Amino acid sequence: MVIRYLSQRSLEEAVSIITSEFPDPKMSETVPVFESVGRVTAVPVFAPYSVPEVNLAAMDGIAMRSGDTAGASEQHPVIINDFLRLNTGNVVPTEFDSLVLIEDIWEKDGTCIVRKSARPWQNVRPAGEDIRSGELILQAGHTIRAFDTGALGTYGITDPLVRMVRVGLIPTGSELVMPGTRPKPGQVVESNTGMAYAWFAEHGARPKRYPITPDVPEKIREAIIKGISENDMLVVSAGSSAGTRDFTAGVIKELGELLFHGVAIKPGKPVILGKIDNKPIIGLPGYPLAAQAVLRELVAPLLNAWGFPSPEIKTMKVRLAQSLTSDVGFDEFVLLTVGRFEDHYLGSQQSRGAGVQMAPVRANAYVHIPPQLEGIDEGTEVSVVLTGDSSTIDSSLFITGWNDPALGHLANIVKKDGVKLHIANEGNMGGILALRKNVCHAAPMHMLSQDGEYNIPDLITYLPEEELILVTIAEIQQGIVSKDSMNPVTLKDLTEVTFINRQLGADSRTLFDLALKDSGIDPVTIKGYTHEVNSDLAVAEAVKTGTADAGICNYLTSVQYGLEFVPIAKERYELVFRKSMLSNPLMSALVDAISSPIFAEALEARGGYDLTLTGTVRTLP
Repeated sequence: MVIRYLSQRSLEEAVSIITSEFPDPKMSETVPVFESVGRVTAVPVFAPYSVPEVNLAAMDGIAMRSGDTAGASEQHPVIINDFLRLNTGNVVPTEFDSLVLIEDIWEKDGTCIVRKSARPWQNVRPAGEDIRSGELILQAGHTIRAFDTGALGTYGITDPLVRMVRVGLIPTGSELVMPGTRPKPGQVVESNTGMAYAWFAEHGARPKRYPITPDVPEKIREAIIKGISENDMLVVSAGSSAGTRDFTAGVIKELGELLFHGVAIKPGKPVILGKIDNKPIIGLPGYPLAAQAVLRELVAPLLNAWGFPSPEIKTMKVRLAQSLTSDVGFDEFVLLTVGRFEDHYLGSQQSRGAGVQMAPVRANAYVHIPPQLEGIDEGTEVSVVLTGDSSTIDSSLFITGWNDPALGHLANIVKKDGVKLHIANEGNMGGILALRKNVCHAAPMHMLSQDGEYNIPDLITYLPEEELILVTIAEIQQGIVSKDSMNPVTLKDLTEVTFINRQLGADSRTLFDLALKDSGIDPVTIKGYTHEVNSDLAVAEAVKTGTADAGICNYLTSVQYGLEFVPIAKERYELVFRKSMLSNPLMSALVDAISSPIFAEALEARGGYDLTLTGTVRTLP
């Protein structure tokens, strides 16, 4: 057992170690040409023969010698006796060096009359015009593209020699289930090695996923021994932290060398690098964002050193919508949504939780905070690396506030008009503050409860001088959920059952309290009224599992959990934006989408919405 580099390494040191410890294995294989997309050529590819190999007719016409047409004109036509009629693609005999279009000659008594002299090789594809025998087609180290395969096939390359590195991917964790299995409480869908498989394949490697290995040291040891024997690089997903069931580092110590455990990178700090049989073994953090950062920042340099290039990096300058904090001494990578905002480009932070899967889906860029900085201030112009489709950056709308599934339908509708919605779920007050700081185009929020417009005062307080437009998206149904389809719980039944409530200040809680007041029900008489949870999902889960008999949440959540739903109130869900935005064609497209029949059909199909007021426009003040 050998252990080196015991202390936590900087990212720069870690990259240096991984690229210096493991020389290029220099392996290659042949693959069928039309299955070679994404693979990297191992050697230069040369044409085995010329294309075309002989002179060919480029058009339908008459082949002849250009010299025979010298001096031909309308006044002095030339009669050609030696010629040959050809169609496009026919071989031009070596005695001819020109082809005259049929419409430019006159045939008479088995001869051709030409009234314009022909140029040498006109309308003729000379031998080797496309490529000559022995000419370079692709350089070594070229990532083969779809269009390249057509050329390779044309030039007789049926099985190109490409670089090959075998990468084994071992998921570990007794809590894991495979994709397609709905996880039970305490279970997690294993997606890290699936993501890593796609990532390695994109880089031209040959990945292989192994079955899930439980958190048993002996099982992990067996899986690693097998994986190392069958691959050139091994990636073990999860088990890299310091928890009681994180055994990867210990097994690596037993079987080979532990080069380091921990890198000053966020996310991705617990990463492991080891060496077994002179092959790299990487302990990948279990959290998705951490795993992605490790692959991009640590493993990609090794692949590059082995001749597997990363996709082209595109950068641009943007202004930060929020201040970003960071720990000194750590290279930190923060996902952003980037788009045009007025006269500049704006970068808005996505969630930094390492386990949040939607952050990289919603993001189209990231910013690197170097280790010497404590953070970057709001409004600072920074260089970002683009990770998504850059074609939508100039047609983006930043939508910040309360995210309801209805916004997803709007995003699909306006996409056909070339509008990209970047939706940030920051809650009602988050949307108001984003409007105030002028870092979003519009804020979706809940506006109307049974006693009035409880977010209107906040809009007036935080945006006192602004003319605002409010467009109703829909009214959302809130109600009581329970399990018994034969006897669904209603308001009058609450004193007879065990209840679970939302926290004070939540929209559903506010509407529930108003409904109790209107019904004359004293909250003290409800068992569990003070038992609060912080989401509708938590309410539904408690009712589903029998922790409570009933609770308060929205209709869509009740459907998701298969619960009975008794409506008690509706709340207006509106889009708020500055009046000046009405002149923005992107916003006009979004407002039109709200009133469109296709949007109404989508919400009616989901259920839980009242569309009576959908598309209603009002102003504030």
